[in-house]
Amino acid sequence: MKWKLPVSLFFLLFSQILSAQEDSLDNERLSKMISLSEAIIRTDLNVPRFINQVKNDTTFYKAFKNLHLLGYTAWNDIRIRDKKENVKASLLSKTKQHRADGCRTMEILHQKVSGDFFENDSSYRYNTAEMYAGLFFTKGKVCGESNVVKGVDFNPRSLSGMARHKEQLKMLFFNPGKKIPGIPFIGDKINIFDPEKADSYDFVIDYGDYEGQSCYVFSIKVKPDLSGSQRNGIVIDSMITWFNAKTMEVMARNYDMSYDAGVYDFIVHMEVQMTHFGNFLVPKLLRYIGNWDVMFKKRERGFFTATLFDFTN
Repeated sequence: MKWKLPVSLFFLLFSQILSAQEDSLDNERLSKMISLSEAIIRTDLNVPRFINQVKNDTTFYKAFKNLHLLGYTAWNDIRIRDKKENVKASLLSKTKQHRADGCRTMEILHQKVSGDFFENDSSYRYNTAEMYAGLFFTKGKVCGESNVVKGVDFNPRSLSGMARHKEQLKMLFFNPGKKIPGIPFIGDKINIFDPEKADSYDFVIDYGDYEGQSCYVFSIKVKPDLSGSQRNGIVIDSMITWFNAKTMEVMARNYDMSYDAGVYDFIVHMEVQMTHFGNFLVPKLLRYIGNWDVMFKKRERGFFTATLFDFTN
């Protein structure tokens, strides 16, 4: 009896092979566009392989997933400013996440609120606070979570309303540099690793240090001599990532983004610093400064800093 490969499976495997080949060619092309410091040249780094690891990194996302499996204490500083940069609403708090029997809960140890930070029903008035809460606050008891990231695919197309926007923000936050479906005007402009988009950037790999650990420092910055029309297609202005030279874990990342689509515009700066607790890579500091304006809504100027410490199993 002859075994026959189903046609659908054949085409699936064939498409995957083609995709892998195209990705490999893109990595080879990108590797020729990257400047290497003298220190990196001496290490004989395999640049195409490095690019592939960067494009498919999951350590950054996993570090935040690890927070769901641990206890920790956090200082939370969220502020909303007016057009004169005065604080018009804020929340300063100290919280403690408890982890027991496969579940996590959060205790508010101290909290000070000013201005119109909350709606009358105690929901968050500002998107900046909503985003922060989604990352670091636990409501009630949450159980049955894991830190598995392999095979996880952000898919905002299947969602709507606020759920869709949150998923898009996750993609922008955890996968900077990859195309985001569903965001008008900029979805395909985020993909800075696309060879056509990469022509607008200077890529540099250097060797550096992060908290005593040897790191590859990968810098991506918009070319300073772009024309006005070329600059209009840019969303990510710069992104600098520190990768552990031994494990390729993301140890820190800074990035700046901006865009004006007419119906909305934004300027965002973010900084993330990681640390280890046992075998867990976890964020210890996240700083965000954002200025958003969406049609029919008031401009929002938000700032927050999350400082995480005292991790426990």
